[in-house]
Amino acid sequence: MGLSVFTLIHILISLAGILAGLVVAGGWVSGKQHGGLAAFFLVTTAATSVTGFFFPFRGFTPAYAVGILSMVVLIVAAFALYNGKLSGSWRKVYVINALIALYLNFFVLVAQIFQKTPALKELAPTQSEPPFAIAQSLVLLAFISLGIAAVRGFKTAATSRSGGYSPLS
Repeated sequence: MGLSVFTLIHILISLAGILAGLVVAGGWVSGKQHGGLAAFFLVTTAATSVTGFFFPFRGFTPAYAVGILSMVVLIVAAFALYNGKLSGSWRKVYVINALIALYLNFFVLVAQIFQKTPALKELAPTQSEPPFAIAQSLVLLAFISLGIAAVRGFKTAATSRSGGYSPLS
């Protein structure tokens, strides 16, 4: 498989993970868990990180650090979901770690958009310029807000439900 085909597959997996993650996070805000879609989000987000490690290696880069961090938070999120069954503090651990993984994926998306879009690349050719910092700061603030709403909404749903929880329900 050529690099361009591999890149396209990596991008499609990443976009699928981001879209699924946003839907799942929206569910948390309203107190819902999209079980199958949550599993799809975790798997595609992990696949994004894993496939990222297969690009040509040119030394340890920030992309590798993001990939490693993403894998760590995904493992914690999956453990909280499937082993902790979202009981007690595992619910909050799951939401926070899954949102960090989604944020990291989105952070890379914004970086790639700046790198691949000529007008944006002109504004921030090294991605250390103010337009890039402003865009990434806005993304971070949006995810912090989403995280607060998701933890509150998903926690409220847990306390108002009776009976057990199934991660795939």
